[in-house]
Amino acid sequence: MNYEILIKSGILSDFANKIKANMCCEQIKTFAIVTDKNVSALYEKTVAESLINAGFNVISYAIAPGEKSKSGAQFLTLQNWLAENQVTRSDALIALGGGVVGDLTGFTAATYLRGVKFIQVPTTLLAMVDSSVGGKTAIDIPAGKNLVGAFYQPSVVICDPTVLSTLTPEIFSDGCAEVIKHGMICSEKLLNILKVSPIHENLEEIIAENVKIKWDIVQKDEFDTGERQLLNFGHTIGHAIEKLSKYEISHGKSVAIGMAMITRSSVKMGLCPPECLEVLESLLEKCGLPNRIDFSPEEIFNAALSDKKRMGDTLTEVIPTKIGLCELKKMPINELLERVKKGGFA
Repeated sequence: MNYEILIKSGILSDFANKIKANMCCEQIKTFAIVTDKNVSALYEKTVAESLINAGFNVISYAIAPGEKSKSGAQFLTLQNWLAENQVTRSDALIALGGGVVGDLTGFTAATYLRGVKFIQVPTTLLAMVDSSVGGKTAIDIPAGKNLVGAFYQPSVVICDPTVLSTLTPEIFSDGCAEVIKHGMICSEKLLNILKVSPIHENLEEIIAENVKIKWDIVQKDEFDTGERQLLNFGHTIGHAIEKLSKYEISHGKSVAIGMAMITRSSVKMGLCPPECLEVLESLLEKCGLPNRIDFSPEEIFNAALSDKKRMGDTLTEVIPTKIGLCELKKMPINELLERVKKGGFA
């Protein structure tokens, strides 16, 4: 990994100059902005006019908001749109939006013409602190979330925290789940920051701290075969909950429940102190995130069987051991059912 991550309030108004100063973006003639219809109404004009005024050609494509747009059908439609508009390898895509837009655009960039450049411009807290950094791109299929994708790094990531002011409280809290996750897996320092002040009061520092945590982990394990799997804390159960709800329950809420269930089971099994669960549940409540779900343990377990982290009859799960520290544990797949049972109820 070797690209800039720029975090600055108001940076979107200077978008073209930041792009022109980036060596990875030299020789680009046309930018294809991929966004969703909500974000398009708010920020597409700012980005597009900045680029046009700097002499670039700009085309744009807006998808319907929501996880259901991260589909195989939408992926092929976007590929055809790029081809119809004669986008070439000397051009680049811009992912202007949240995690859905970033994942879809990134996977499209990885595969269109066997690879074109793309730029991440995250507009949600979740995308800024997590999905825009690290190069994981994917789409969903009926069998499960993110089962078709590629590791493909952006040329640059541009984060403007001021855009978060237009998020609904619910979407903002979704991103808080990933912020809490980073603290739980490796940063008691971040957890202490979150205890003291609300996330929205300290955005630039918190975003920068989260990006640093993720960057440091991904630098050591870009292709998710070792330490990077710590970033999956809560995600095995979380993705199962998303699937069971037909994606009506958001990613952040699902991951929050997943983290709580795994931590609760770890406390019951004597693997981590009760204080670990107390800190987690306190922060989840503070951010308006749930820690339980009505689906049965069997339903969650069966939905998790198609998880992409499964290797045959084993699964590597992320287990908390103390406040601000998690470890990877390889377990038989059936052990997950017992952990879900222990974690789902008081």
